[in-house]
Amino acid sequence: MKGIIVEDEFLAMEELDYLIGKNSSVQIVGKFEDGIDVLKFLQGNDVDVIFLDINIPSLDGVLLAKSVSKFANKPYIVFTTAYKEHAAEAFEIEAFDYILKPYHEPRIAAMLNKLEAAFAAKKQREEAEDFAIHAHGGAAGGTSQASAEASAVLAQANHRINLYKDDKIIVVDADDIYYASAQEKTTLVYTRKEEYTMHMSISDFQANLPQDKFFRCHRSYTVNLSKIREIVPWFNNTYLLRLRDVNAEVPVSRSKAKEFRQLMRI
Repeated sequence: MKGIIVEDEFLAMEELDYLIGKNSSVQIVGKFEDGIDVLKFLQGNDVDVIFLDINIPSLDGVLLAKSVSKFANKPYIVFTTAYKEHAAEAFEIEAFDYILKPYHEPRIAAMLNKLEAAFAAKKQREEAEDFAIHAHGGAAGGTSQASAEASAVLAQANHRINLYKDDKIIVVDADDIYYASAQEKTTLVYTRKEEYTMHMSISDFQANLPQDKFFRCHRSYTVNLSKIREIVPWFNNTYLLRLRDVNAEVPVSRSKAKEFRQLMRI
């Protein structure tokens, strides 16, 4: 995993470089003080993560992150700053994390563990998708077997999900997730007993889930179909879903109602 540090204070840059090297396998391939220099570097180099200060010369960190977020293969952004007031704006552009100075090693270590787990899961999904694409494009005689193998790989890649709570990575079976709901730029994920906050859109979270088990029933909700206990007709031909084991009601929007009825054979 390759990364760069963007920081205009030398001591802070060196401290962060040291902590990254001590607590992760992330390879720092560049260190920059100026936002414009970063954009020039990224024109010819790919990186997986940018550790980004906000107050930097030429182009501040938030504007730089907004530019990077438009890349086809956008790297993770970890903001490192002394200022709390930019946190909301940072997560609007789906920053991976927001680290406040002065640095505290346990906080940095937890972020790096989470980052490497997210990167590994992303690579696994990409490899499974590539396998599926190549399998479907193989010879006609082996298409059925290859397709089955690809499906098995995809299912395995999606079987376990990394959730985050109290700076810890909690690995759960996808089937242990009951539903998820969007809240601004984060996604709240619910198991039987726990609630987790994911700093990603619900669309991105949905992409990590087994598509045969989870249904995007509303622009702000996805639900585990196997956890539905009761389907309640609601207004305008919509539904409320009551789930087993948890005190929760999940809406089915009007635009999703027809697809839901087909799935549930009602």
